[in-house]
Amino acid sequence: MDNCDLEIDYSTLEWWEVPPLDNNTIWSIVNESITDLQVNQILWHYLGYRYNRIENTWDLSQVDPEWLSVYPRPPDFIASRPATVKLTRSIPPEHKQLLKAQLGFKGYKIGEFGPRQTRRATAASWLLAYLASTL
Repeated sequence: MDNCDLEIDYSTLEWWEVPPLDNNTIWSIVNESITDLQVNQILWHYLGYRYNRIENTWDLSQVDPEWLSVYPRPPDFIASRPATVKLTRSIPPEHKQLLKAQLGFKGYKIGEFGPRQTRRATAASWLLAYLASTL
């Protein structure tokens, strides 16, 4: 059970409009101003996963085959270490330090963070890399 099957019942999730991908959104992830579910929904969106709430099905037509082969349903990035590792490895080397270089993020203080905060920082880094690669 290392991939997406942390038994998320997608049909019962409270869905919301994905915010614009900008520095405010990235900071809201790092500063924990939005929920873990919202962080997941942002990642799912930019990875190409689209949920049809009427039919309770996923449209996977925009998902990269490399992701789709491992995650036929979108993973819970905050709860799943393997999914976050895959996210980290998919960040191009030239974009690995954007969180620090572009936003001045100094990291979390020792003793004030755990896996959840680290995974949120990874999500923010991946989204910054995604944004940089689309410009």
